[in-house]
Amino acid sequence: MKKIVLFTFLFSHLMLCFEISAQETDDTLQQKKDQIIREEKEALKKKVLAINERFNEGEISSEEAEKLKEEAAEIHALNIENKIAILENSVALSERGGVYKDTIDTSTEKGKDPSRLKIQVFDDEDQLIEISTGQQKKYDKRTHSNLLVAFGFNNAIIEGQSINKSPYKMGKSKFFEMGWTWTTRLAQNSNSVRFRYGFAFQFNGLNPTDNKYFVQDGELTYLEEFPGSLTKSKLRMDNLVVPIHFEFGPSRKIDKGNYFRYSTRKKFKYGIGGYFGFNLRTRQKLKYTEDGSKRKDKITQSYNTSNLIYGISSYIGVDAFSVYVKYDLNRIFNEPNRKENNISLGLRFDL
Repeated sequence: MKKIVLFTFLFSHLMLCFEISAQETDDTLQQKKDQIIREEKEALKKKVLAINERFNEGEISSEEAEKLKEEAAEIHALNIENKIAILENSVALSERGGVYKDTIDTSTEKGKDPSRLKIQVFDDEDQLIEISTGQQKKYDKRTHSNLLVAFGFNNAIIEGQSINKSPYKMGKSKFFEMGWTWTTRLAQNSNSVRFRYGFAFQFNGLNPTDNKYFVQDGELTYLEEFPGSLTKSKLRMDNLVVPIHFEFGPSRKIDKGNYFRYSTRKKFKYGIGGYFGFNLRTRQKLKYTEDGSKRKDKITQSYNTSNLIYGISSYIGVDAFSVYVKYDLNRIFNEPNRKENNISLGLRFDL
């Protein structure tokens, strides 16, 4: 009889402990849920105050302010939903014998994404077996890159001679440029001045007038009448250069709450700078008819062109489109040839 009473007492005491433990687990879980909600509400409150301040200072319109508030509210509502789901799943994991270590990043400091979550699952020997993290967007991205494409008309400024009397065809002499550039915002809290740099391939062409072609005779390079009938005569210089520009113009700040970006879409811009590099190849292309047959010659040689390329350039436009001009400070043909400098005018696209 005493054994039965003792067993009943121990069983009742054990069940009471389980109930207390379960109650404590429920209480702890609810406390963590309440903490998550408080933190997200406080973070949302700070964002709303910041948006109101921008509206009061005239930086954004009332419509933009309301849109930003709605976006912020949606972000933090999803944060609460996701974090509570993770918390509840961690409890379910522990009930199945797994071990969960809480490493949820609930930080809402400037520069951190409050929706970024990190979960680490460990086995019974405390060995990490899985890591799952959300994607974090860079809060302030000061540098971005673009594809550069430019093309247009090409010619030469000849010392002591008007460009109207140029020996090169105005409409036929052309240039093409393609490369990759990076743009870095210089100021901490403004995008009005940007530094643009990169690399590009330049192809500058000169098409002689009056059935002439280029002849290289030692250190001299000059135009000479072609013995046959030319249908095409073109000298092309292929350069690899490093363009450097300072770009000026307004932009629009886009605030996404947990990160921001500057946009120059549909905005005016003006760039001024230059470039330097070297000549990769010089080639002359001739098309003509000889003895009733069409001939095509491609002659690759130096033609005494400069190996070092450097010059000044500028562009002005809106968004990705610009009017573009560049001028080589180096001579096209080395001394003792007459002084000629390449000049180009065309369109530029920063895609």
